[in-house]
Amino acid sequence: MLYELHELQRAFLTPFAAFTGAGSQLFSNPYSPWAYTPVSRQMAAGYELMHRIGKEYQKPAWGLPSTEIDGEQVAIVEKVAVDKPFCRLIHFQREGRVMAKRKDPKVLLVAPMSGHHATLLRDTVRALLPNHDVYVTDWTDARMVPVSEGPFHLDDYVYYVQDFLRFLGADTHVISVCQPTVPVLAAISLMASDNDPCQPRTMVMMGGPIDPRRSPTQVNNLAMTKPYSWFETQVIHRVPPRYPGFGRLVYPGFLQHAGFVAMNPDRHMKSHYDFYLDLLRGDDDDAEAHRRFYDEYNAVLDMSAEFYLDTIRIVFQEFQLPRGKWKVGGKLVKPADIKKTALLTIEGELDDISGQGQTRAAQDLCSGIPEADKAHYTAQGAGHYGIFSGRRWRQTICPKIGEFIRQHA
Repeated sequence: MLYELHELQRAFLTPFAAFTGAGSQLFSNPYSPWAYTPVSRQMAAGYELMHRIGKEYQKPAWGLPSTEIDGEQVAIVEKVAVDKPFCRLIHFQREGRVMAKRKDPKVLLVAPMSGHHATLLRDTVRALLPNHDVYVTDWTDARMVPVSEGPFHLDDYVYYVQDFLRFLGADTHVISVCQPTVPVLAAISLMASDNDPCQPRTMVMMGGPIDPRRSPTQVNNLAMTKPYSWFETQVIHRVPPRYPGFGRLVYPGFLQHAGFVAMNPDRHMKSHYDFYLDLLRGDDDDAEAHRRFYDEYNAVLDMSAEFYLDTIRIVFQEFQLPRGKWKVGGKLVKPADIKKTALLTIEGELDDISGQGQTRAAQDLCSGIPEADKAHYTAQGAGHYGIFSGRRWRQTICPKIGEFIRQHA
């Protein structure tokens, strides 16, 4: 019923968003006579703020048409390398004469399935492209997947990662950001146990809940204080009729988004107020930065109920991975079996999603990896998003990852 109420709300807000969008243009477009009235800037700013609060946000484009390599602009072509019901593997193929001379490492960037689209890692991809051959997991909104495609469990996530690794081959390097650190570690552990020839050369794990018992955050506390039955009955809903996934049980993206906003409501209110002031001052750069951030932040996707509930139980309530109890398809996940894949863990000092020590726990679990092939880095002053986006990511963290990959390539 909640999903239907949300859709009803969206139906009411759609004409409001259209009206306020038109009003903003009426008072700001240089061809409009109303743009030259004494209060035009205030009216345009107010209308745009209301428009952005009321509009529906669609999945943003990657917007990465080119990159610079050896001082030359190189075109980027997005290609679907593997197409599965719940995920497309996107290859950011670099084209041009300069590429004929390069043998850059192949990187599988595993994006989180935690409410936002994979495009949240746009800055991550942008910084990797000059020196790496990048593939990204682009997860599909569960409401767009017909029920006939079957369920999608946490085990299926692990199998998808393994399929992508086998498709890319043994010379692959894996980077996982946040939530996928857990299934990626499981995928590689199982491949190591089976002596799979497509085990990756390196795995870089960034800000993920490998062991949520360490430095638990507000996110962890919610999962630990509510019983599993509460999540089953309170946050799982059926996709309404107007979507291809009609009837599928999902954890709706709008609930996840509401949870993110509720963690820091004052920060978001201040950000919107600052946006209004930027519009009044004519500070276009800061206003555009606000638009870009919230275009991404407010665009959310639904997760399959099976995957979400598995994650709550296995990762955040029973801690099966660090306790050595997790079985995928009946096979025990044993990180200690990994011997051929080098490990780099990265954490943010101020991460309020995955607390300090949660990702670093992989260092202890992967006891079979020689110490010379393991490294850890804590980004001082960085929050959760700062370890894969922004200045610290571009100037410090990405170069460290590049150096680690080439060291073990």
